[in-house]
Amino acid sequence: MNHRALLVLITCTAIGLAGCSSPKRGIPVSTLGPKIKRFAPVVLSADTSTLSEGNRGALRLLVQSMKILDRIYLRQAWSGNEELLKRLTGDETPEGQERLEYFLVNMGPWSKLDRDEPFIAGVPPQKPLGANYYPERMKKEEFLLWLSTLPESEQKKATGFFFTVRTDQYGTLKAVPYSEEYRDLLTPLSKLLRNAAALADNPSLRAYLEKRADAFLSNEYYDSDIAWMHLDSPIDVTIGPYEVYMDELFNYKAAFEGFVTIRNDTESVKLARFSSYLQEIEDNLPIAPRYRNRTLGSMAPIRVVDEVAIGGESRAGVQTAAFNLPNDERVIRETGSKRVMLRNVQEAKFRKILLPIAGLAVDPFQHSSIKFEPFFTHILAHELVHGLGPHTINVRGRATTVRQEMKEIGSALEEAKADVGGLFALQYLIDKGVLPKTFEELLYPTFLAGIFRTLRFGSEDAHGQGMALQCNYLWDEGAVQYNETLGTFSVIIPKMKEAVKKLTGEIMTLQAEGNYQKAKDLLGRYALVRPQMQRTLDKLSALPVDIHPQFPLAGETDRSSEE
Repeated sequence: MNHRALLVLITCTAIGLAGCSSPKRGIPVSTLGPKIKRFAPVVLSADTSTLSEGNRGALRLLVQSMKILDRIYLRQAWSGNEELLKRLTGDETPEGQERLEYFLVNMGPWSKLDRDEPFIAGVPPQKPLGANYYPERMKKEEFLLWLSTLPESEQKKATGFFFTVRTDQYGTLKAVPYSEEYRDLLTPLSKLLRNAAALADNPSLRAYLEKRADAFLSNEYYDSDIAWMHLDSPIDVTIGPYEVYMDELFNYKAAFEGFVTIRNDTESVKLARFSSYLQEIEDNLPIAPRYRNRTLGSMAPIRVVDEVAIGGESRAGVQTAAFNLPNDERVIRETGSKRVMLRNVQEAKFRKILLPIAGLAVDPFQHSSIKFEPFFTHILAHELVHGLGPHTINVRGRATTVRQEMKEIGSALEEAKADVGGLFALQYLIDKGVLPKTFEELLYPTFLAGIFRTLRFGSEDAHGQGMALQCNYLWDEGAVQYNETLGTFSVIIPKMKEAVKKLTGEIMTLQAEGNYQKAKDLLGRYALVRPQMQRTLDKLSALPVDIHPQFPLAGETDRSSEE
């Protein structure tokens, strides 16, 4: 990537930097080159030739808006990020350029693939568990004590998606709405969205952008989430605070991110048929009937899109291949959730990452079964299953949510549920005849290769923890076997089907019961890398771990990138 150009977009156009001083020398540059090479550069684009003139104008402004999201996310991730980025700007040395490049890959000074180890001198040795959502020195116990003193309405703010926690003049904790905390950035972002809405020809796109612009200044996101659920436009955009992975204290606070995409109509129509089976799958989940949703939200749209620009959390580290939003339980209860499949991202990951991994991690006799279609379809099922099972629950007579009860382990458990539950859902469709019987011969070996792709994200990553849990559980159930001679793995398909059903039921039951301690014990028992797994992972060390996308439509290109 032309990292200097990207940096100028993030900083100079938005911050107005001048005369930045050079940073101190950090970790030796020789350690950063190999780290950077773990992210294979790929060019991602889409066909925009059929867009109307108005939609083209809206697209240009939406691409610009991603740079403001970058700034908000950097501020959310760590209080020192903005100043550090200013310092990095002024270092023209080769070492400085590599520090800058890797900073932009991680959107911060901690290496996400290395258990968040710092790679720039002078930053805290440990990434703050609460990011910059809470006072830096706040303890969990302090927050919980304060929370217990609040009335219910204030507790909802303190634990809500869209409020930071700060201290007042007396040192007492207080909840601050995002609309106030980030007003200096949300005001221009809101204006950009309004201008894009004025240009857009599509009514649903215009409505979403206008309501999202309002939400940034009011801190009320419900109406714009509903508008996003109704978005039916050639330009499919997602922008705002969503995922809670970065809040490792409680998984309460949402990070800003954005995806600007072009809808792939042919693939969207092909996959929309899965929506019609969601209630049937829900009704047959391997959990007690009282834990199932009698009526899912009325809509479960699926969009297949091609990515043309990203911003905020979606830029940081491992790239998103699909997402299932919104996360607001009210919206999910009333309308369901929408699944967005980033097809060009998935194709790049399969070609650049999964196939090379499969050649080294999977027994040779199953290599021919590893195909893109089951890879793509399981990611779809993963996102579908995020919307199934327990969300709003009752614990000892108290109305609550899975997210609230599972706290810091919630993300890892939810990712494991979506993975293994996705296998359960696809097997249900195979048994029903919706998918051909031959599909299971491809599904499970391809998933096995995906286990090692995800494990390489690191033990600090929620997806990595969730995948380690699944791999070890399936192994202990005899569904996964290890070849001591080759250092490779294979799947036993009949046993996989039974083990998948069993684990799906176990995870969803823990979520339905809000049983934090048992869920934590489950992760503690299985979410680890066993020696045999590590041996296989060591063989993959020379392979890239993920892709590093370049976006020509956003002005981000690099001559070394490959199509």
